[in-house]
Amino acid sequence: MAEQIKFKLGELISGVSTEFSDIIITGIQADSRKVTKGDLFFALSGSLANGADYAKSAEEKGALAVISETAIDGLSIPVIIVGDARGELSNAAKSFYPEMPKNIVAITGTNGKSSTVDFLRQIWAYCGKNSASLGTLGAITPKGVVNLGFTTPDPISLHRNLQVLAEDGVDYLAMEASSHALHQKRMHGVTLKAAGFSNLTQDHLDYHKTMDEYAAAKAILFTDFLKEGQPAVINADAEYAPYFENVAKEHNLDLKLVGWRGTYLKIQELWPKPSSQRIDYIHAGKNYVVELPLIGEFQALNATMAAGLALSLGDEPEAVFAAMRKLKPVKGRMEHVGETKDNAHVFVDYAHTPDGLDVLLRAVRPHAPGRIIVVFGCGGDRDKTKRPKMGAIAAKYGDVVIVTDDNPRTEDANQIRKEIMIATPDAYEIGDRKEAIIFALKMSKNGDAVIVAGKGHETGQIVGDKVLPFSDQETIIDYLLENGGKIV
Repeated sequence: MAEQIKFKLGELISGVSTEFSDIIITGIQADSRKVTKGDLFFALSGSLANGADYAKSAEEKGALAVISETAIDGLSIPVIIVGDARGELSNAAKSFYPEMPKNIVAITGTNGKSSTVDFLRQIWAYCGKNSASLGTLGAITPKGVVNLGFTTPDPISLHRNLQVLAEDGVDYLAMEASSHALHQKRMHGVTLKAAGFSNLTQDHLDYHKTMDEYAAAKAILFTDFLKEGQPAVINADAEYAPYFENVAKEHNLDLKLVGWRGTYLKIQELWPKPSSQRIDYIHAGKNYVVELPLIGEFQALNATMAAGLALSLGDEPEAVFAAMRKLKPVKGRMEHVGETKDNAHVFVDYAHTPDGLDVLLRAVRPHAPGRIIVVFGCGGDRDKTKRPKMGAIAAKYGDVVIVTDDNPRTEDANQIRKEIMIATPDAYEIGDRKEAIIFALKMSKNGDAVIVAGKGHETGQIVGDKVLPFSDQETIIDYLLENGGKIV
C-alpha cells in the first residue's frame, strides 16, 4: 500500500501564520463533494457558483482548513485568506503531484488546437518518442484515450494526470491551453519547453467581453510559462500574429514564424488533391516536399504548426516531414466519414465559431466539384452575436444550408435557430439534428460534399441540464450502411 502523502499547511500555502502552519494536510479539493478527512478545501469564486457557499459542507466532510480570498463566517476550522486562491491551488496541486513529462509543449488559439496537439503527438511517435497529447479529446497516450471533460482540466486533475503520464514513461506531451484555463490559472505550475499560437477569432466573448481581453488571456501562455530564449512558434498568417510576435519579442523568446509568411518554416506552395494535398516547404534554407494525407488548407496550417514545434525542440527535419506524410485526422476535425451510393463525400467538423465555419467551408471548395451542403447550429448559453455571423457565412459559401440544433443547453432552441436564420433566410430549418443530417444525405448527389459542423467528436447533445446520447458520425454511418454507401 502506497504511503499517504502529507504536507504541513505552511508548506502548501505561502504566508500562513505559525498558529496554523503545522496542520497536516493529506489532500486538496476545490469541489466540496469530493472532500474527505484531512483535505484542504479551496473556496474558489466562479461564474456559476461561489466556493464559500460550500465551505461548511467541506468542513462537515473532514476538511481541516479553507483557502479563500474573502472571510467566511460560521466555520470552526481555520479560513486562510489569500490574494490569489486559484494560483495557490495550482501550486498546491503541483506539490501533491510533482512529476510531469520532461518535454511539454502547449498550444493556444481559437481553432486548430486539438488537431495540432494530436499531429505533434503523431510526429513524435513516428520519431520513436513515447508521446501523448492532452486537450478537448482527452488524454491520448500509448495506452489509449482518457476522457478528462475539459480542454484544460482543473489544476488537481491536470497535475494528477501529468504525474500518471510521467510514471507511464511519457517523455513528450503536447497539450491544449484554453483561454479560460490560462485566465483561471488552471495550468500554472506546468513546466514548458515551447509554446505555440495558432489563431485568434471571435469566441468566448461571453467570458472575456472583448477581443483585446481574449488576446491578453491567450498571451499568458508566453508571458507566464516560457523563459527567455525558449521557442515561441507562431502562425505568421493569423490576424493577431503581430500582437503575439510583439509579446514574444518583449519577453526575449525565440520567435519562430511558420506558415505562408513563415521565416522558420515557410509554405512555398500548396496543391489540393481529392483526398490529400502537396505542400512545398522551405526550412533552414532547404526545400522539402510533403504529400499530406489531409484535406483543407487549415489542416495544412495545423500540421505546419505541429512540425514547427517538433523542429523547434531539435527533431531532425527529414524525420518530421516523413512523419507528416503519415498523419491521420483527428476525430471530428475535417473527418471524412464516408461516401453515399451516389458518390457524395460526407465530413464532420467541430467548427463552431464564425471563423471556424468560414475556414472550413472555403477549405472544402477545392475538393467538392458539386455542391456544398452544410448542416450546422449554434450552442445555447454562449456568445449570441456569432449566430447571424455564422448564418451569413453558411449562406455565402454553402450551396445548400440546413440550420439545426447544436447544444441548446438552457436556451430556447427555436430562438437560437431564428437568430441564425436572420442571415440565411433561404436555409432549411430542421430542429432535430438527426433528421437534419439524414435530410442532407438524401438530397446529396454525385460530386457533392456534405458538411456536418459544430459538434465534431462529441457523443452527446446538451438539452437543458441533460446530456442526451448523440453522435454525428454514428448518424451518418448508420444511414450510409443502410443505403448502399461506403465508410472510410
